[in-house]
Amino acid sequence: MGVAVTVSDVDAGRTAPPARPGRRPPWVVVAAIVVLAAVVAVVVSRWTAGGGDAASDTSTTLGAPVQSAIAEAVGDAVAAQSQLVAAAFQKIHPSVVEIDIVPDGSVPTTAGDEVAGLGTGVIVNADGTILTAHHVVDHAASIEVVYADGTRSSAAVAAADEARDIAVLRPATLPSVVVPAVLGTDGMEVGLPVVAVGNPLGLDDTTTSGVISALDRTIRGDDGTAQGGLIQFDAAVNPGSSGGPLLNAAGEVIGIVIALADPSDDGFFIGIGFAVPIGVAVAAGGGDQPPQ
Repeated sequence: MGVAVTVSDVDAGRTAPPARPGRRPPWVVVAAIVVLAAVVAVVVSRWTAGGGDAASDTSTTLGAPVQSAIAEAVGDAVAAQSQLVAAAFQKIHPSVVEIDIVPDGSVPTTAGDEVAGLGTGVIVNADGTILTAHHVVDHAASIEVVYADGTRSSAAVAAADEARDIAVLRPATLPSVVVPAVLGTDGMEVGLPVVAVGNPLGLDDTTTSGVISALDRTIRGDDGTAQGGLIQFDAAVNPGSSGGPLLNAAGEVIGIVIALADPSDDGFFIGIGFAVPIGVAVAAGGGDQPPQ
């Protein structure tokens, strides 16, 4: 991912911003109904088994109809979550680009031959402007982007913020239809679902899902420099995912993936990834903040 951090180097910020209420996706509502149904079922089971207070010593084993209802509700919740991820991917897919670079040879690669020079970006403007992670294109002799429709184009770095690990690319050629991603800030709350899309290990258009694990995280890179204000999440990302979009339940980009925690030094995902909030990423690239 270019920026390795160890677990001991990851600290929560002291002044995390208050979370804004997000839109609860359907599967969250269904899961709540499942819990409520289970509680009601236990109460009914106790009452019918012995009635009143005397029921406290009776078995609370749920009957087959209740078990079946709970299993069906859980299945509905899982299906709703899967549909959410699928909808988010369909919405963002035309806006995601693969970034291939030829290193300039000034620094040795540590990503491995199969992923060296590979990253992800997302189109954020109708003029084809692409946001990505700075370390993806740093020390690049040449940059090529591959659009969702297969169109290829050379690209140049138009702006960069190394401290924030954000870069803006201007492609020389655009696809026949340019689809900018929708940027947003809803869903920025710990525990809410997120979707990550990228090219980990060279596997194009890989989609993973998880939740926001924490906000306002600070990480420290290999060179000792610290970066704060990050979104911590547990959707799987790996080398090649850098620069890709982190999405909320509505398929809106809420962050740009830049790093993963790597205590084992093997360079692969262990459940902790980090993204620059989209407002910070856009500002770092010289653009305006997304709508609040």
